[in-house]
Amino acid sequence: MNMLPRLTPMRLKRQKEAFDHPDWLFEVKFDGFRALAYLEEGRCQLVSRNKNTFAGFEALRRWFAQHLQVDNAVLDGELVCLDDQGRSLFYPLLFRRQQPCYCAFDLLWLNGRDLRPLPLLERKALLKEILPAPASLLIYLDHIEEQGNRLFQLGCQHDLEGIVAKPKLSPYRSNSRQTSWIKIKNQDYSQLRGRPELFNSFRSPSSK
Repeated sequence: MNMLPRLTPMRLKRQKEAFDHPDWLFEVKFDGFRALAYLEEGRCQLVSRNKNTFAGFEALRRWFAQHLQVDNAVLDGELVCLDDQGRSLFYPLLFRRQQPCYCAFDLLWLNGRDLRPLPLLERKALLKEILPAPASLLIYLDHIEEQGNRLFQLGCQHDLEGIVAKPKLSPYRSNSRQTSWIKIKNQDYSQLRGRPELFNSFRSPSSK
């Protein structure tokens, strides 16, 4: 894969309070691994936000390349494992206990065209057009407009990680200083319990 540029994922700022706004859209924040998906020459690579290529997820990458009919593309999304109600499960993903899927929420590049200057709603509309039906291992992450408080309340009721707020007409900016995306986390999210201790246990003695 030598033709596609290596892009940097758009960062998210943190905010405690949800909000409503007519110029913003709101998405569920899934609990998984952020990844850019690069498709070219019938192959797919998944690259982390720190620009490390995921060596695993071979079945997902193969499915991705077979079912997304494009010459080349770069998608932004989240690698997740889902339960039967569509809620993300972090530990089955971390320990590779379940087949993951890819929840795509943005389209940065398509068939040689850089889409990042386009408004977010236009990019999401193009993304939805190219995704296969039925979705299976590749899922379009939908959104609601204006009603951030309502989505956040529902997310907390269903024990989700939180929501992400984005200006509807925003371009895609990789520079962290220019980011306009906001993550609003559920402070009572059950899957966060014990996670810092778990990650600390993975570190070598010299790194503690």
